[in-house]
Amino acid sequence: MTEGTISAAAEGGDTLTRLEQEGEIAADYLEGLLDIADLDGDIDMDVEADRAAVSIVSDSSSRDLQKLVGRDGEVLEALQELTRLAVHRETGDRSRLMLDIAGFRAKKRTELAEIGAKAASEVKATGEPVKLDPMTPFERKVVHDAVAAAGLRSESEGEEPQRFVVVLPA
Repeated sequence: MTEGTISAAAEGGDTLTRLEQEGEIAADYLEGLLDIADLDGDIDMDVEADRAAVSIVSDSSSRDLQKLVGRDGEVLEALQELTRLAVHRETGDRSRLMLDIAGFRAKKRTELAEIGAKAASEVKATGEPVKLDPMTPFERKVVHDAVAAAGLRSESEGEEPQRFVVVLPA
């Protein structure tokens, strides 16, 4: 191995270690939150796409955890930001951690990928751009990825909270 290869491998290991540390800090924070709210849930940690991913899952009815998701994931978004702040407080680094509760984000990701693929098909058929409804940054990212996978490009337009995706012809 050359010196550059060794340092790149060490850097990759350092990144993985840092992301695992973020997951541990987030898990501790979320376990405390679950205790305070008197809710049952298990914490799963992973590293996906260069970011820590933490999920709260439950064997019992996920109805209790739905309180932590809220309407259209609003509470989930807030909890994710609070968890990122807790990680930042401990590490001093900005976190891109993703939080999922009761599979809400996973289900949403599947739905959004379908929306992106459908919009891409429509653009391919008509040759005209398609504007989608306003979305959160997470939602837009999933749609952009689905459009790119279909071989087209997309852009975000507008100002938050009314920012939306436009799928463009090739």
